[in-house]
Amino acid sequence: MGSLGRHAALVAVAIAAAITPYAQVIDFESGGLHYRTLTRNGLTIMFASLPSHVRNYSVMQVAVSNGSNGAMTVKPEDFVFNRPDGVAIQAAPAGEVVDSLMAKASRSDVIHLITAYETAIYGNSRLKSTNGYEARRQNALAEMGSKTLKAAAAASAIAMVSTKLYPGDSTDGAIFFPNAGKPLPAGKLTVRAGGELFEFDTDAAPAK
Repeated sequence: MGSLGRHAALVAVAIAAAITPYAQVIDFESGGLHYRTLTRNGLTIMFASLPSHVRNYSVMQVAVSNGSNGAMTVKPEDFVFNRPDGVAIQAAPAGEVVDSLMAKASRSDVIHLITAYETAIYGNSRLKSTNGYEARRQNALAEMGSKTLKAAAAASAIAMVSTKLYPGDSTDGAIFFPNAGKPLPAGKLTVRAGGELFEFDTDAAPAK
């Protein structure tokens, strides 16, 4: 499917949810991952847990599309994972994640994370970002030349950053939950963005 088709698919998901007075979470499978998506107030959030954890973080792949008439800002800290035991884990800011991976992550850790992330986004026909991982990756490559991305640059490209989305804009990125390097159990993901509360039930993170 071409880029126009992928964009149209994501827009169709947003429209279908937006016309429902009480939008419901939509589930679908892509690339072996279980995605959930929900639209509120024109803002569509899509996510899946990745079969990868690095250092002390569990990782989710997230995509956000703004189909409203106004600008909205989304950031990793808007995402909170609620464990069954009542413990709430807020996603770490991008700067903190990058600093941690620069200091502690091995090349193998980063390569595994990149592989898992790229498999997720390039295999998902419903995902198309105007300012997400691919744009950040190209910027990092331009700064470094044509050589393989180093750990710091790769982490910078993958990690979702605070982004202001204007009408029609979209972004994607990985969000990192500090969880002592353990996969996330089944629980609930809550997101406060665009003046709305998004709530999703989550499955246990898939095995590597």
